[in-house]
Amino acid sequence: MLKATLRSFLAHKGRLALSALAVVLSVAFVAGSLIFSDTVTRTFDQLFASTAADVTVSPREDLTSPLSSGVTPTVPASLGARVAAVPGVAAARVDVTVDNVTVVDRHRLPVGPTTGAPTIARNWYITGHSPVRLTSGHAPHGPGEAVLDADTAHHRQVRIGDPLTVLARPGSFEVRVVGIATFTTTNPGAALVLLDTPTAQTRLLGSPDLATAVQADAAHGVGDTLLKQRIAAALHSSAYELRTAGEQARSATDRLGTVLDVIKYVMLGFAGIAVLVGVFLIVNTFSMLISQRTRELGLLRALGADRRQVRRSVLTEALLLGLIGSTLGLAAGIGLAAGLIRLMGVFGMNLRSAEMVIGPPTPVAAYLVGVGVTFVAAYFPARRAAGVSPMAALSDAEIAGVGRPLRVRAVAGAAVGALGAAALAGCAAATRTAPAVSLLGAGVVLTLVATVLAGPLLVRPVIRVLGAGFPALFGAIGRMSRRNALRNPRRTGATASALMVGLALVGGMSVASASMSASFDQQIDKTLGADFVVQNARFQPFPREITDRVRGTRGVGVVVRQRFAPLALRLPDGKLVETTAAGYEPRLDEVAHINYARGDTAAALADGALAMDVKFARSHGVRVGSRIPVRFADGRRTELRVGALTDQGGVDGFGTQGQLFLGLATLQRYVPGGEDSGLYVNAAPGTPKTVLRSRLEKALAAFPQVQVRDQADYKKLVHDQIAVLLYLVYALLGLAILIAVLGVVNTLTLSVVERTREIGLLRAIGLSRRQLRRMIRLESVVIAVFGAVLGLVLGLVWGVCAQRVLALRGLKALVVPWTVIVAVMAGAAVVGVVAALLPALRASRMNVLTAIAHE
Repeated sequence: MLKATLRSFLAHKGRLALSALAVVLSVAFVAGSLIFSDTVTRTFDQLFASTAADVTVSPREDLTSPLSSGVTPTVPASLGARVAAVPGVAAARVDVTVDNVTVVDRHRLPVGPTTGAPTIARNWYITGHSPVRLTSGHAPHGPGEAVLDADTAHHRQVRIGDPLTVLARPGSFEVRVVGIATFTTTNPGAALVLLDTPTAQTRLLGSPDLATAVQADAAHGVGDTLLKQRIAAALHSSAYELRTAGEQARSATDRLGTVLDVIKYVMLGFAGIAVLVGVFLIVNTFSMLISQRTRELGLLRALGADRRQVRRSVLTEALLLGLIGSTLGLAAGIGLAAGLIRLMGVFGMNLRSAEMVIGPPTPVAAYLVGVGVTFVAAYFPARRAAGVSPMAALSDAEIAGVGRPLRVRAVAGAAVGALGAAALAGCAAATRTAPAVSLLGAGVVLTLVATVLAGPLLVRPVIRVLGAGFPALFGAIGRMSRRNALRNPRRTGATASALMVGLALVGGMSVASASMSASFDQQIDKTLGADFVVQNARFQPFPREITDRVRGTRGVGVVVRQRFAPLALRLPDGKLVETTAAGYEPRLDEVAHINYARGDTAAALADGALAMDVKFARSHGVRVGSRIPVRFADGRRTELRVGALTDQGGVDGFGTQGQLFLGLATLQRYVPGGEDSGLYVNAAPGTPKTVLRSRLEKALAAFPQVQVRDQADYKKLVHDQIAVLLYLVYALLGLAILIAVLGVVNTLTLSVVERTREIGLLRAIGLSRRQLRRMIRLESVVIAVFGAVLGLVLGLVWGVCAQRVLALRGLKALVVPWTVIVAVMAGAAVVGVVAALLPALRASRMNVLTAIAHE
């Protein structure tokens, strides 16, 4: 049996190649994502471990927020001397590091990464932990000198002697590049500008008496943990956070981990799609191969092979396919990881391919996925193969019948579909987000499974409708192509399912994204009353200098400043909620339209008051007049009175839990030193908006980190952010289509082999080669369109239910992007034509007499 299995496998290696490609793609994405994430993680672990001081003393911050207040946490510079006096400290120095500064060249063009990585300004000092070393020029001395990292200098063509402008919080200042420094480890993708310590303190923090941290080196024989304990005892203050080198490295790695996880999970998403679609391809391939080998399997049974041996033979072939596909996929995954590493180099993160990490879990995961998927996909065809009787060899019967198994599918599909429909209906009727999301996920999985199970039952009614015009358009060729697609519903359903998965995903996400865009458009129209908004592209704070420039622009009328601050609320129901509040100036009503359930803007912005969303308030037992204990990021505490409750339908542009806002004067009292994150600007009476926009852009030309936007620009910004998610879905669709095309090619190729005698007879009675190719193309097109119809119908249902979940968050518009739907249907037809090219060409080249004699 082993020899027979190996001979059979080698005899059909060409037919199995396309299935192996699906395994290769699946494994490649799994292995590539694991290798890439492990490589990046180890590289940054080494970076953080090698650059962290033995003990770092920094300000304690308990609250974090994606919307920054612009306050740079600091410690007194005198703390350096206190730390240096602690027994066991060999050396101590103040550290000044400020993230997200903006640096421009003489042409006012940004000098820094374009990929979202920060530009970091810090003070120059060299220790055994320094991340850079001076490779050209000299160290900075005095307020007009700076050192730039080599990668940024190379990418931005900055040379020694070139002038730069640093746009810092206390104000802009000019420097001249006097040195180039090279990273001693991996450049994390950031730009680095280094100043001497007094300049960094004065220009970046606004005072020579401040620093962002103090770093201490341990004396010989003193451990990091012991030194940390001694420094903590000497400082005796809860205002500081002390970390050893290991703790500092872990903290930095944890912050980076969220970004790396996004990359890893995106790639694993590609792997999941490849695996799911590949299952259909492999199932179909083995089913057809077994169907064509009915006589061979029956003869094996007649010669004494029992059912277990036959089943084991087929599964052995699947394991061989899985092992080969996994090995090739692992190699492709290494290549994919190397390509990603090179791609990151283009974006400024200079990882080294020679240090690629291939840990033991990676090949284990690769072979588990490859072999496991192939084995599972081949199991049911193997069971059917084991049921072939010796009589089947004599009668040449096909083992894939259409009787009881289809009835079993109908019952199973109906049961699973009913559960899925109930879950989706529950999602649509839910009143809370968390249960709605859970029901949506369950409904998507169950309805997908139900559609796959019931797919063969839908083949005949749907394809009869889709191919109804074929006889009229193509005559007998069209009639035969439609009959060929209907001949084996199980095969057609499995082939179409591969395409259905990707198109269902696209259909659902297209509805959800179009609905999100329309909802945000409605909210912007409803809430934004300002003529223009001056804002950073990433909603980061900007220096007061920008606010002054805007206020001083001729033709400006009203300017309302916006600031953010993280805080924690102790609510009446006992819950502690960490969120972000926005602060506004009193003339908010002139630049925004806010609907109040209780109170008004004057009450909301009153001294010591705040406003919150009415639904959030009700869920936590908050009323107008309630006094809420509040804790800010630096530990300051107070009680704020609820002055107003807003009802913006769940979305008001703040994007924070509870949608809190308060008066800017109140916010500044508890978060001093913050920076503005937005300016809402109205034109003065008599000043045309176009004229004011031109003046604002001219006034802010020196500050490339901010943009002037009107309502249309604001909408485009939101659309672009949503489009990023949609592009990812389209990339998943592309992968699914690639594997689906392989599936259609495989099915048609095996179908041509199966129908060799039939094709020979058709040619003998007058069917031309061109007509034969057309018949196979039409068969492929109708199968592809059938998969598209199933996928889009399923996706539209998912999209509508997803929109109901979004409606619970205030995104109430429902939009069906019919243009995308029509384009996808047309694309499915094109996919069918492309997939049929090679099988049709092979069929047309058959020798007629040889085909008629084929058994």
